[in-house]
Amino acid sequence: MSATRRQMLARTGVLGASIAFAGNLTELFAGSAAAQSLGHTGYGPLVTDPKGLLDLPKGFRYRVLSREGDRLRSGEGPVPSNHDGMSAFAGRHGRVHLVRNHENRVAARIPVPTIAGLTYDPMGEGGCTSLTLDSRNHVLSERVAIAGTAVNCAGGPTPWGTWLTCEETEDKAGTNGYTKDHGFIFEVDPVDPHRTGAVPLAAMGRFQHEAIAVDPRRGVVYETEDAFLKPFGLFYRFLPNRPKGGVGSLRAGGRLQAMRVPGVPDLSSVQEIGASFDGVEWVDVPDPLAAQTPIRLQDFGPKGITHAQKLEGCYWGGTSVYFVSSFAHSVEGSAGDHYGQIWRYDPSARRLTLVIVFGPDTDVQLPGESPDNICLAPSGGLMVCEDGSGAQHVYGVTRRGEVYAMARGAQNIGTPEAPEWGEFAGVTFSPDGETMYVNCYTPGTTFAVTGPWRALAPGVRTQSAVT
Repeated sequence: MSATRRQMLARTGVLGASIAFAGNLTELFAGSAAAQSLGHTGYGPLVTDPKGLLDLPKGFRYRVLSREGDRLRSGEGPVPSNHDGMSAFAGRHGRVHLVRNHENRVAARIPVPTIAGLTYDPMGEGGCTSLTLDSRNHVLSERVAIAGTAVNCAGGPTPWGTWLTCEETEDKAGTNGYTKDHGFIFEVDPVDPHRTGAVPLAAMGRFQHEAIAVDPRRGVVYETEDAFLKPFGLFYRFLPNRPKGGVGSLRAGGRLQAMRVPGVPDLSSVQEIGASFDGVEWVDVPDPLAAQTPIRLQDFGPKGITHAQKLEGCYWGGTSVYFVSSFAHSVEGSAGDHYGQIWRYDPSARRLTLVIVFGPDTDVQLPGESPDNICLAPSGGLMVCEDGSGAQHVYGVTRRGEVYAMARGAQNIGTPEAPEWGEFAGVTFSPDGETMYVNCYTPGTTFAVTGPWRALAPGVRTQSAVT
């Protein structure tokens, strides 16, 4: 969170008005009762890293897998900058495939190299890289997975083992030098990127995409929109023509719809944890390609549509989809103020419920504001990337709603007098739950963190990690 945004919250009286975490997380996480033994101190206090990269609890260690500016092992060029959303996929013989977004805009520090057959728009500087690791987290390969896209922020994994990377922009051809329209989702095969190429999934909409989550039983894809200005973003679902999925299945098209919560035009107006709304409606998007008008500004009829500021992380858990609103500021046009919310939508019941509210109590430097990328953890709880100001953390949330610091960035990108730290992004776990992978956005750094993940929660296994 920038100083300006923090000042806005202070003027509205929100600072110091809420507890660190609230809500009942039991519904979110599968696992034994032992997971609830993880207390508010988590794995213990963070230990200062003598190398000045990443502070972790005692007993945990990290390996730097990749840093911006290093050479890609493929020889295709330097590792691009702005490491963002990421997911881990199981490979053969214990290998792990990581797919990593690079949220590069125009004039990026280090753009994603353009590669024949993998480049959408040669003027786009964003994209993805993929890493293959052995069972000990040694990097076996690192290469470009898609190039020529723009502002690749987050995305999400599919049940069939691919990554959907999302462009967080609405720039059209002729804007910022682009030769093609942007604001799409692209499918990326982590093993063979040429299998998926660089084909926009146009039917899934052209807007400021953030993240996705797939209902593994119905094949429905849920999408969040991180719009910067009012009217804020929408929460979408895509009904694919080929719901059974498979590589390339989403190219067959489908219907894009936006969520309408009757009587709730802005989710930030809801403040009470546990507030629930039945009869959620889904309305067809008039023009998914937004040829003339951005989707959030289109005419959804006399009942309108439901908006929310800063919609970010999205993941599937159990029988429901969960999505994050990182914050809401009334001074920026939202109906209410908050430090972050997590919402649960149950498609069988057509019910939307506010399940978690974030926010520091009195010390605004503590973890607990502006949640961004989220994944399920081996402890039975959550790991959350903080995108605020001051010290930047990856922090955990237990099943009882307790918060603890899991990691703290130690790379000062400011000055000794005015230190700054890059946000964390793309937290995800290996398929066996033994390694947490996470990115530092600036300077772009990908870490593999190992340690006694199950020491305080024996027998609890992680679910598939999502971003």
